[in-house]
Amino acid sequence: MKTDIQIAQEAAMAPIRDVAQAYGIAEDDLELYGKYKAKLTDELWEQVKDRPDGKLVLVTAINPTPAGEGKTTTSIGLADALNRLGKKTMLALREPSLGPCFGIKGGAAGGGYAQVVPMEDLNLHFTGDFHAITSANNLLAALLDNHIQQGNALGIDTRQVLWKRCMDMNDRALRNIVIGLGAKADGFVREDHFIITVASEIMAILCLADNMADLKERLGRIIVAYNYAGEPVTAKDLNAVGAMAALLKDAIKPNLIQTLEHNGAMVHGGPFANIAHGCNSVRATKTALKLADIVVTEAGFGADLGAEKFMDIKCRMAGLRPDAVVLVATVRALKYNGGVPKTELGTENLEALAKGIVNLEKHIENIQKYGVPVVVTLNSFLTDTEAEYAYIRDFCEQRGCEFALSEVWAKGGAGGEALAGKVIETLETKESHYHPLYGDELSLAEKIETVAKEIYGADGVDYAPAAAKALKQIEAMGFGRMPVCMAKTQYSLSDDPNKLGRPSGFRINVRDVYVSAGAGFVVAITGAIMTMPGLPKKPAADNIDVNEDGKIVGLF
Repeated sequence: MKTDIQIAQEAAMAPIRDVAQAYGIAEDDLELYGKYKAKLTDELWEQVKDRPDGKLVLVTAINPTPAGEGKTTTSIGLADALNRLGKKTMLALREPSLGPCFGIKGGAAGGGYAQVVPMEDLNLHFTGDFHAITSANNLLAALLDNHIQQGNALGIDTRQVLWKRCMDMNDRALRNIVIGLGAKADGFVREDHFIITVASEIMAILCLADNMADLKERLGRIIVAYNYAGEPVTAKDLNAVGAMAALLKDAIKPNLIQTLEHNGAMVHGGPFANIAHGCNSVRATKTALKLADIVVTEAGFGADLGAEKFMDIKCRMAGLRPDAVVLVATVRALKYNGGVPKTELGTENLEALAKGIVNLEKHIENIQKYGVPVVVTLNSFLTDTEAEYAYIRDFCEQRGCEFALSEVWAKGGAGGEALAGKVIETLETKESHYHPLYGDELSLAEKIETVAKEIYGADGVDYAPAAAKALKQIEAMGFGRMPVCMAKTQYSLSDDPNKLGRPSGFRINVRDVYVSAGAGFVVAITGAIMTMPGLPKKPAADNIDVNEDGKIVGLF
């Protein structure tokens, strides 16, 4: 059996000019990065902005397990299948972070015969967007420390510096550091921190900004510290906005690549859903909606994280209205949620399936709370049985959901036609009545509690003293109408990764709260979640190499 990277490397890619042409994009509207990838010009948006939107389909999943679910693979295969059925469809996906590529997860370009290519480029440096974001983030940090060094005219309290440096790699040793050691000329000694680039507020800003003017306005609102009077100091106060914008000038433009079946994929931005808002850029999604009949997009991790933030943050801010949601699961993952060890997932076990399917049930209920119709799909495995499929199909249909099997990993678009048919039927026969889960007028604590109770199933929320104090301060500063971005483990509906299935009788523990004033949301950090992940005992980097023919091996 061929590996994902072998399939990708053996693929015959079409010139990106040809892929673009199929969507009415002229060569003059492409900024080429070689033969197979390009950025889209600002002029293209001006040409298409008044066109009607296509239909928007979100792909999300149950809580991830070691058994795997295949959300990105399903998204890509579904888009290929919809194109096969005559619907001009475009993907709108996130860019992968280098952290997971060299950590646990490996690459993130889909799998099998449902991939986007060039796969190695996408998983590594791509068009440099993440490097630009990292540079802009760290420029702001450097300007902040330089301001303190050069006399501190703004009166910045070095005990209340909020802005953290970042890098696009998992490096736990940089979570908590001390800077400025050495001579007086080497800077002011203070504690500092690193986060991973995908958790940077600049990543969120890039993904939520409509254009350069909006980007600069948002950058200027970033709160980097407080002064001795307790007042916020912003990036605009440091005169940092213009220089940061210069670094992000090209990064804000959406990227266009292709699937293995030569269909268009806009891959742009990449905030994690467990520590950030988890969606690709608004610009990419809005542009795709003007160019295609149907846009298939995804949100990170399970529906309790990515889909919730897609609905409550991205759609709210960008005025998007999803028309349908595809909820991805596997028989194996549902049995794992039912308590079956990973080594025994290949054996039929309807009792465990009945226990574990409550995780799927909760996600179905959650999506329905937003008023959007749901299609459930199962990624098929050879070890699945007809009895297991029948049980899940009946379970979904009893809850008003369409159901279809997906075989896109093995068959590409052809293996997704049953799912595509259900999606088309849903789009044509069921109305979406999308609405956010909560209103802007609720207090921040009420918004956090609403997500905790309605989406996670918690009994309530407990705040660490520092978090409770921060909430009051943020509301006093006038940010109370913002949505909340919950930083939570992806592995459970609760904030404890060991609680599988549909846990009950638990409370969500919020240990820190801070405002991302430029992005436009308030972040609540729960449980033991970290904004700088670490590498595992045996990282994926151990298996990555370049062979004598110059080909990358082991990436995926």
